[in-house]
Amino acid sequence: MQYRRMGNSDFTISAIGFGCWEMGGTYGAFDDREVIAAIHRAIDLGVTLFDTARIYGFTGDLAHPVGAGRSEELLARALGPRRKDILLVTKGGLPTRAGQTPVRDSRYQSVIDDCDLSLRALQTDYIDLYLIHWPDPETPIEEAMRALNDLVAAGKVRRVGVSNFSAAQLRTARAHAPIIANQVGYNLFDRRWEREMFATAGELGIGIMAYGPLAHGLLTGAFTPQTTFEASDWRSRGVIFGQALFKDENLTRNLAVVDQLKAVAARKGVGLPRLALAWVLANPHVSVALTGARNPTEIEDNAAALDLALSADERAELDTIMRGAAGQVEAVPQ
Repeated sequence: MQYRRMGNSDFTISAIGFGCWEMGGTYGAFDDREVIAAIHRAIDLGVTLFDTARIYGFTGDLAHPVGAGRSEELLARALGPRRKDILLVTKGGLPTRAGQTPVRDSRYQSVIDDCDLSLRALQTDYIDLYLIHWPDPETPIEEAMRALNDLVAAGKVRRVGVSNFSAAQLRTARAHAPIIANQVGYNLFDRRWEREMFATAGELGIGIMAYGPLAHGLLTGAFTPQTTFEASDWRSRGVIFGQALFKDENLTRNLAVVDQLKAVAARKGVGLPRLALAWVLANPHVSVALTGARNPTEIEDNAAALDLALSADERAELDTIMRGAAGQVEAVPQ
């Protein structure tokens, strides 16, 4: 395993992080026992950073809120006494309780309450890194940052950060709290945040936590034109953070792109997921790539991406291949 600092902070993490979104259930069915085995294997491999969120598992119905904290609870069950061996990341600021605003909620008390609920679900006294999940346009960033500062002062949180914040929002947040991370989507099919915000993050000494490095399954190489998703799987809508990558003819074109990427991976003697992860990790602004895993084999393969180097010519070849992708947009998700 390789270890990196989060931006220019002294917060040292594994370059591969274990992403726990899938464990909430919105990626379709999974076996709890297999996921728990994958978590144990990840720790054995030297993975130290585990990323989850209060909303992972939430049904989305604020009138009858069910499921919030499911991912956190399963992660806590898997970690048990090994909690002390890892760095725990979770996120708040999205509505999961009756009476909250329907889109986002970074009001001071909501952030405090979200953190308390996460602490309970995770069965821990502190969170190593706590993030505001999405910017709330109805609440001043200063208010959300004040909540983060108070959580640190109370000893409930060690470090703080944000997720899905634009360059301008990142500047404002950093002026009011010592944030060390911005977690955003980043993969071969989605480079929007790289263009919009990475330079600013580097200037401010803020590390990038890259989620979706395998394009939410597209870069696993396992999809075919016949691939379908369960109704409970958010990918069934075909649109991934504003990009229609899985919609109709776009999926057909993108699978052709994936086939070309597979050929590059085969030439290097690896599978496509390893190539895709190596590409993400090669960006100097990226502190950690967050990868989900449903079984021990998947996390083993993900960790092996750290051993793969890409030459400048190979990166240029990948850029050329990606020009054939469909359904992409320029604007970052809001």
